[in-house]
Amino acid sequence: MPSERQRLGYRVEQDVARFLEAKGLEPLARNFTSRFGELDLIMWEDNTLVVVEVRHRNHNSLVGALESISPSKRQRIVRATQRLISCDPELQAHPIRFDVVAVDGDPEAPNVQWLRDAFRPW
Repeated sequence: MPSERQRLGYRVEQDVARFLEAKGLEPLARNFTSRFGELDLIMWEDNTLVVVEVRHRNHNSLVGALESISPSKRQRIVRATQRLISCDPELQAHPIRFDVVAVDGDPEAPNVQWLRDAFRPW
C-alpha cells in the first residue's frame, strides 16, 4: 500500500503531466526506472525528447523544489537517460532536453515553475 507521501507524489506528477500536455508536449513514458535512477516524465516536444524531473515541496520545507536538485541528482538523471536511449536506438537520433517542473506549496493551489532546458550535461 503506498504511503500518503507516495500518493501525493503520484498526484503531483499526474498534474504536471497534464500541465505539460496542455502546453503542447506529448507523453512518451512515466517513471522509467534503471539501476541509475528514475525518470519522472519522458515527453516529446516537436522532434525533441524531453526528460522532465518533477519536484514537489510543501510550505514547511527548508529548501524549495528547484533548489532540491543536487549535482548528484542531475548526474543520476543523465545516467538514467543514457540507459533509456541505449534501450531504444530510435531515440538516439533526437535532441534531448532536460526540464524541471517545480511545484511548491499546497497541491490544491501550487506555485508551479517550469524550467525548460534546466541543465545541460553534455
